[in-house]
Amino acid sequence: MRRITVLLLFFCLAATTSFGGGYQVGLHNVRNIGMGLIGTSLSYDASSLFYNPGGAAFVNEKWSFSAGVSLIFARGTYQAKDVNYQATLKHELNTPFYFYAAFKPTKNLSVGIAVDAPYGNRLAWKDDAGDNWKGRYLIKDISFKAITYQPTISYKIKDIIGFGVGLVYATGTVDMNKAIPLQGVNGDGTLNIKGSTSSFGFNAGIMVHPDKGWSLGLNYRSKIEMNVKGADATFSVPQSLSSNFPNNKVDVMLPLPANLDFGASYEFGKNNQWMIGINLCYVFWSTYDSLVFNFEKKTAAVNRTATPALYVDQMIERIGVQFKASKVITLRAGGYYDPSPVSNSYLNPQTPSLTEIGVTGGLSVYPFKGFSVDASFLYLMGGKRSGTYSPDNFAGTYRTGFSIPGIGLSYSF
Repeated sequence: MRRITVLLLFFCLAATTSFGGGYQVGLHNVRNIGMGLIGTSLSYDASSLFYNPGGAAFVNEKWSFSAGVSLIFARGTYQAKDVNYQATLKHELNTPFYFYAAFKPTKNLSVGIAVDAPYGNRLAWKDDAGDNWKGRYLIKDISFKAITYQPTISYKIKDIIGFGVGLVYATGTVDMNKAIPLQGVNGDGTLNIKGSTSSFGFNAGIMVHPDKGWSLGLNYRSKIEMNVKGADATFSVPQSLSSNFPNNKVDVMLPLPANLDFGASYEFGKNNQWMIGINLCYVFWSTYDSLVFNFEKKTAAVNRTATPALYVDQMIERIGVQFKASKVITLRAGGYYDPSPVSNSYLNPQTPSLTEIGVTGGLSVYPFKGFSVDASFLYLMGGKRSGTYSPDNFAGTYRTGFSIPGIGLSYSF
């Protein structure tokens, strides 16, 4: 009866959060968030399905489940260059979630499913006048989310080396609004783009235990091209110009970049009471060179457009520590450095990317064997950054900050 009750808790948690989107900060497991978001070399529970499929076979228990949700509270401002003008980033409450389930039919083989929300964003810019903020011709508001489903298989050899691979099926939606500089009785014209898509990728990893206490991991998550075909493009313009701006279909490509992660961790002390680990995550951001809109019905005013982004690849450095204070409580802490992939010449309000320093903490409480209630808190210090979006000569200073509490459940038996 206890096992049935606990499993129902997991499915309820996944169901109540499955409508959320996520901001790309790696919120894939509450335990891992608490220790600096490391995980490539760890195999504590079913979350290895995401962090490194090669580690799933090292999970000791036959069944392992993990589910959770994070709450993203964001703040941000835009200050115009050389002008006394400020706008505020209205960031809606986002709730990225995860659900993992792993099963070991044999000692060395593990199979499982990982459901995750690794990408997404929902934001709107406002000023004291409401919707008429200075950057409205670039963006008024945007909502984008992607959810991935990953069936996975993992196999280990002699408790030394493990291999794993997962097929990733991703679904995504986009809803974007921007103003058009055409004045009518209701003010600016507007464009709304709304659509959905799906695509495939893969996740592969290897984990090695070279010596007592040591674990090394290498994981690769492939690029996924979220190509939205035939999205609805709805124009609202003065009647006299409507023939130049027909309601339309549009193709939009939203790339999800590949990631290559290396991790190393070491357990030591009595009964492996302590663990310290590092992660190096190389993100292939250069795949995002521009945001392309290709309209089906072309006119002199509506054609194929490309909004340059010119992202560059970056390395994220992470460190985390775990301490088993008792049989009932485990404590965690960590931090990471995430450099912005955007140059000062292409800093824009669509994705106001700042270099971020993350500080994390967390704990797990074990009311009975195999079951834990996990909690984490992540504070992202986005800081301050000035730049100009060169194609539109839109300059200013951006400030952002994020507070992200998380709650999860883990159960293995």
